[in-house]
Amino acid sequence: MKLFIASDIHGSAFWCEKMLEAYRASGAERLLLLGDILYHGPRNDLPRDYAPKRVIEMLTEYKNEILCVRGNCDTEVDQMVLPFPILSDYALLCLGDTTLYATHGHKFGKENPPPLREGDILLCGHTHVAADEYCDGFRYINPGSVSIPKEGTGNGYILFEDGEFTRHLL
Repeated sequence: MKLFIASDIHGSAFWCEKMLEAYRASGAERLLLLGDILYHGPRNDLPRDYAPKRVIEMLTEYKNEILCVRGNCDTEVDQMVLPFPILSDYALLCLGDTTLYATHGHKFGKENPPPLREGDILLCGHTHVAADEYCDGFRYINPGSVSIPKEGTGNGYILFEDGEFTRHLL
């Protein structure tokens, strides 16, 4: 399965459209969103073209292709307007003998990992900083942010195909 992995849209219609264009072009079968879909949060400036209602409309078209976990800015109110589940704190994907633990990163992250076995993968957003590194027996991967990247990592996403993770810029 080819996965398109993105995080931290934060209500930006401009960057959501760029992300969906890249998703369509990628040929991925699923769009895995790592939270913070609609709200920008009190610590962030408004992202470009902040328009959560437009983001809802754009994502609704892909509701049957989206897998999503809850970010710290996602609430029950957001779930009321989005037609796909967003309130799970994590998702587990089995990749042969490897478990991919997908979460936003505000509860479990690189510094506070969930229970993982040697060789498992922790996939998080939250920090807005892209990363791919090995930590205490597990691999930590962060796609960075679609709309508000930090530390110069650029607006981006990750493709997972044939056991490989590759980061791309929008």
